[in-house]
Amino acid sequence: MLDGRVPREVFELALVLFLSFLVGIEREEHKAEGGHYVFGGIRTFPLLGFVGYGLARLSGGDVISLAIGFAVVGGLMAVSYWNKVRADPGAGATTEVSALLTYLLGALVHAGAIWTAVALGIIAVLLLELREGLAKLTSRIARDEVLAFAKFLLLAVVILPVLPDRPFGAFAINPFRTWLVVVAVSGLSYASYLLQKWLRQRGGVLVTALLGGAYSSTATTIVLAREAKSAGRPSLYAGSALAASGVMYLRILLLVSLFDPALARSLAPWFSGLGLVAIGGGIGAALANPRPAADRPQEQNRTRNPLELRPAFLFGVAFLAMLVLSQLALRYVGRAGLYGMATVMGFGDVDPFVLGIAQGSPLPGAQHGAAAAVVIATSANDAAKAAYARVFAGRDAGRPALLMLLALAVAGILPVFWFLQS
Repeated sequence: MLDGRVPREVFELALVLFLSFLVGIEREEHKAEGGHYVFGGIRTFPLLGFVGYGLARLSGGDVISLAIGFAVVGGLMAVSYWNKVRADPGAGATTEVSALLTYLLGALVHAGAIWTAVALGIIAVLLLELREGLAKLTSRIARDEVLAFAKFLLLAVVILPVLPDRPFGAFAINPFRTWLVVVAVSGLSYASYLLQKWLRQRGGVLVTALLGGAYSSTATTIVLAREAKSAGRPSLYAGSALAASGVMYLRILLLVSLFDPALARSLAPWFSGLGLVAIGGGIGAALANPRPAADRPQEQNRTRNPLELRPAFLFGVAFLAMLVLSQLALRYVGRAGLYGMATVMGFGDVDPFVLGIAQGSPLPGAQHGAAAAVVIATSANDAAKAAYARVFAGRDAGRPALLMLLALAVAGILPVFWFLQS
């Protein structure tokens, strides 16, 4: 009995009827639209579901019996497909595959896999009903985008689970957590990349900069500086660069929270404040004195897809190098050496160094010291971006960005004094 009132068999039969009826309704509509032979409809599919359930009940769920039944139904579907192709050579096998799935739904319900049966049935109906939208989607998605997503699945689903989750060697390198860093950074960058592609024809320089900050604020600043040199709108590009750097603070705070929540809590008041102030100030500066001039980034500066395997492996190597160097600097030079290294690393990509601090815990028992190293690296990165903006944009166009980013670098270094005194 189910809940002491309804026999379980009644509930299972009703569920099989409901799920197969949904599939049958959708196929009946498709059958009405076609002008040629189409297998099954609102009556046939529930019967197939009952066949699967009845056979599973009679055989006690025996896999061989269910496989024989599946083969028989598959043979009938092969004949059906052959007849359909004779009438329409371009016909697909969606209906026949749906019939096989309906048979399996009955067997799954009898086996007690209720959630699986319901999920498969609903997803199948959605896929069948949304066929036109999915067909349009495939025409919009480039082949390289599908390959890029497959690469991400390779990084996250194939490689990551097989790596050992324990430390090795003198530097306590954890292969699983190391690759998890690569997956996290690649995933966040890929999400930003997809948004940039989707908004390319909708968003202007400011929107591109905000999304670029989640990808790489340094690369975004260089791109903006190059465009500012000839665009004639220094405040737009300087404000956009400042906003991108503000997004960098929120991005780093998110990544650090994945690997060292305690360190993230120490940084949160400062980085969230710096990020929001920089984003707000950058948006205000970018929108000041608007002009009807072109407000779109140049096509040749298109962001490259971050999900290439070579950059992912190189990032992993860079992360391991920063992890080892951070521990060596702390071991042989002390905190001063680590802080000096943080300053140097700020002139490039700060992610490997910051995440090395977050994951490697080079300052055990000294959370504020680790936070100070992260703050120094991000502030140095802001100063480096100020220099890049001045160099690539020229004197006149680069001066506003230089001043804004230097101001952010000065504000960004102030938390160090609090951390060092704590």
